[in-house]
Amino acid sequence: MQALKNLIVQMADDAFIIGHRNSEWTGIGPILEEDIAFSSMAQDKIGHAQALYEIIHTEMGGTSPDVFAFKREEKEFMCCQLVELPIGDYAFSLMRHFLYDHCDSLRYELLSGSSYSPLANLAKKIKGELKYHTLHADTWIKKLSRGNEESNIRIQAALNEVYPYALGMFEITAGENEIISEKIFAGELELKKLWIEKTSAIIELCGLKIPVVKDSEIKNGGRHGYHTEYLEPMLNEMREVIGADYNTEW
Repeated sequence: MQALKNLIVQMADDAFIIGHRNSEWTGIGPILEEDIAFSSMAQDKIGHAQALYEIIHTEMGGTSPDVFAFKREEKEFMCCQLVELPIGDYAFSLMRHFLYDHCDSLRYELLSGSSYSPLANLAKKIKGELKYHTLHADTWIKKLSRGNEESNIRIQAALNEVYPYALGMFEITAGENEIISEKIFAGELELKKLWIEKTSAIIELCGLKIPVVKDSEIKNGGRHGYHTEYLEPMLNEMREVIGADYNTEW
């Protein structure tokens, strides 16, 4: 089923790209604990991507995870535009982390009951790891929003900037109704509803304001191969070593 494969590719590409983005904080985090935390979460994300790419390889006759991850062109990636953006300042990365990981956590919670057993089994494992990711994000969003006037202003500014991209996580692709009817996944609209309920409660508790975003302002396109100017340079950098000789066996 192409719709199922698309769902898995979207999830895998999101995790793969944001994992690499978060890894860029390694060695430059504001404090040692955060340096370690972001590095650890980045490693988890890339591990999640590899596991999803492996399902495509073993269950759907696709290429190996390494080939699938590194040998596709930019337009073949189905990640949302949110994950492609440069890390920015720490407030930006934390807000992206908060919005993305709550979506990720809720998605895997829904998928743990999927009729497609390879995805359901993986979801049951990954959703446990994501509890620590959302706990980390919640802790820092609360801490910064309540810290002082400057930290509150900066975290609100990050929310304003990131939110239109975050809404692009729920971009609908062909086969959505089929995925829902086959009880593989509850669908992007259901996930979006749960995500808004979850994140809005925390955002409001922190005294922050959710920006009003018009439908025309939502950063869609990534699921259909339309990406920001940042993805292709990032992919070129990521595959610089393997690209020197794609036929080498590591």
